[in-house]
Amino acid sequence: MATRKRVESWVVTDDFWRRVEPFIPVREPNADKQYVRKPGAGRPRKPARLVFEAVVYVLRTGCPWKALPKERFGSASAVHTRFLEWEAAGVFEALWKAGLAEYDPMEGIAWAWQSIDGAMFKAPLAQEAVGPNPTDRGKKGEQASPVGGRPWRPLVVRRDRSQRE
Repeated sequence: MATRKRVESWVVTDDFWRRVEPFIPVREPNADKQYVRKPGAGRPRKPARLVFEAVVYVLRTGCPWKALPKERFGSASAVHTRFLEWEAAGVFEALWKAGLAEYDPMEGIAWAWQSIDGAMFKAPLAQEAVGPNPTDRGKKGEQASPVGGRPWRPLVVRRDRSQRE
């Protein structure tokens, strides 16, 4: 019996990448743009698979973009920039739709019958069940007086700037 090698949940396998790659836009260099640097100068563009794996890493671990492991993914800001480009191009919505289309025949989504539950008003017995809101501390329509014990009043009620002293 062959044993499978355990793969981290954020690693993009070859099989998964083959299914995702058609959705990733290919960025062609702009022929009209005049480059100041010599051809080939600057940082090379990250491979799309590595960027996609970094996006999956962020989604699976919940870490912020800046906490991406630099030794594996390089510049977090470059990864985030590509993520924003792909998001604007509709890559993730297309992946979501493709995933739903693939899942439907396997598991069967009941598209004909869906329901939603919600309420637009307070539950009638909620106050008796849970008690008063802890943030209002029993104050009804009146704020507590300031720390000094007396309410604040302005020193000058009205100042007329047209009259000079």
